[in-house]
Amino acid sequence: MAEHLKRRIGFGLLTAYGVGVMVGAGIYVLVGAVAAEAGIWAPLSFLLAGLIAAPTALSYSEFSARIPEAAGEAAYIRQGLESRALAVVVGLAIVAAGTISAAAVLRGGTGYLMLVIDLEANWTMVALGLGLAAVAVFGVMESLSLAAIFTVVELCGLGLVIWAGWDAPASVDWGAAPPIVFSGVAAAAVLAFFAFIGFEDIVNMAEEVAQPERTMPRAILAALVLTTVIYALVSVAAVRAVPLEALGASERPLALVWQAAQGGDAKFLSTIAVFAALNGVLAQIVMASRVLFGLGKREKVFALFHHVWPRTGTPVLATCLVGCLVVLGAIALDVGLLAEMTSSILLAVFVLVNLALIFEKRREPEAPFRVPMFVPVIGLCLSAGALLFNIQGAL
Repeated sequence: MAEHLKRRIGFGLLTAYGVGVMVGAGIYVLVGAVAAEAGIWAPLSFLLAGLIAAPTALSYSEFSARIPEAAGEAAYIRQGLESRALAVVVGLAIVAAGTISAAAVLRGGTGYLMLVIDLEANWTMVALGLGLAAVAVFGVMESLSLAAIFTVVELCGLGLVIWAGWDAPASVDWGAAPPIVFSGVAAAAVLAFFAFIGFEDIVNMAEEVAQPERTMPRAILAALVLTTVIYALVSVAAVRAVPLEALGASERPLALVWQAAQGGDAKFLSTIAVFAALNGVLAQIVMASRVLFGLGKREKVFALFHHVWPRTGTPVLATCLVGCLVVLGAIALDVGLLAEMTSSILLAVFVLVNLALIFEKRREPEAPFRVPMFVPVIGLCLSAGALLFNIQGAL
């Protein structure tokens, strides 16, 4: 057994991984919820959400250049806040969040697949979950290449939605755009912010990236920019083609966009949503296994996970464990409720990472990639505000 991952991932594949994580199945639902808050100005809310996410993404970018390791957040907090215990808690929280998220997406993806093919739910989840775990075991290049194919399918589907939105007759709401209500746009931006969660997964691939000090920051920022543009274009197409009342009330808002232009049942979007779900599950299995691998490097209690199978170059034990937990979670747990908790967990981690970078920059200003001190300060404030909003909404 080896103890080092192979540096085989370049900028393009890493960026595609990041875009695929962020542009997941949620976009097929979230557009309607954002439009319900912001109305015709929903695209502005997505752009604002991208700006809200940007400072924390920049903080992650600097830390990824300073400490290019798996279990990135745990390493950042241990270094910046000088707390071994908190670092372990954060690392395990990231594993839990990734596993729960993957379980929820696996269940949702199975539901979409059953709309297309008549299958038994539990056995389908077992087959899909274990199959994706097997791909993750087989090799990181194979995993990310398959994820890139899934991402291309997703983007083609969203591209068709964008085309349909501009090809459809403009809705009454589009032709009579009301003045901007900033409170609605801001509330929708906080909601849309959760569509950008996923950029943080990129840092946990650091030990498999060529020239990580240079590649990691570029990939994080490129993925964030591309995702922001995609979300804005999709939301423009949606609010242009579909009346706001129908859009906000629908659980399948993008299907309404297609139907407005082409008619039919837009069943193909369910198929594309399956690919989006598979992409999300695969990405989370790969990410969570790398966090366990990284924790094993620093903590003896997790040392059994800090091993790489020479033939595949992957942390096989960690990957198998995460894959099995994802399947069990999808079958046995109330993943809908647990998935709501993942946003709060990740926002709390964002707060800690920004705080850790503030302390680290004060101790050691020099780094291969640096952002001004005000960036993590703003990231800390915005992440804390979003966390409070999320907690308030859950109460």
